[in-house]
Amino acid sequence: MILFFGIIILLFILVEINLVSFAFIEIGIPHQLIFTALLATLLGSFINIPLKKIPQEDMASEERISFFGLTYVVPVWKRKVTILAVNVGGAIIPTILSIYLLLKTGLYLAAFIATLFMIAATFKLARPVEGVGIVLPFFVPPILAALISWFIAYAHAPVIAYICGTLGTLIGADILNLKKVRNLGAPVASIGGAGTFDGIFLNGILAVLLSSFFVYP
Repeated sequence: MILFFGIIILLFILVEINLVSFAFIEIGIPHQLIFTALLATLLGSFINIPLKKIPQEDMASEERISFFGLTYVVPVWKRKVTILAVNVGGAIIPTILSIYLLLKTGLYLAAFIATLFMIAATFKLARPVEGVGIVLPFFVPPILAALISWFIAYAHAPVIAYICGTLGTLIGADILNLKKVRNLGAPVASIGGAGTFDGIFLNGILAVLLSSFFVYP
């Protein structure tokens, strides 16, 4: 049973890596750079760079102290903080790839319009969850990015889908909602999420795959 589940997990990882590789090829990442991008994303997903500490509201609690057989209840005020960080694999690397694609393709106007739509949509969809942070419905952003890219730049849908799926979600869901983090009580608020193929990175990849399906059914 252990061997069986090990094989299943290995196959799942291989399929996931193949899908990501296909998405990179679709948006024009040179074949020789795909492994480097995958490795950088994999390693970077475990790295959160702290940016600042956001103080939370003071919270009152009680501490019991025993002294010579007597127990005293002492009020204690504790100040909690939220560490605001940026995830390397989930935010920085997708942003660098988006800028690279913009410079390579020159699709500035189409990318700008598509990203504006994504910013507005993800800002409306993002919801603060106490103790967690800002969350989004999992499949909605990549579907939106694929549809927007299809209508705005059909011939270049995969590239536009990746750019607006990453930058639009990053700005609309994360950056524009930073002021809400103060009241959520989450210990860490990571821009771009955390996890191997999670957050902003996964939105961009799924958007590319979906837009490729629209363009090349």
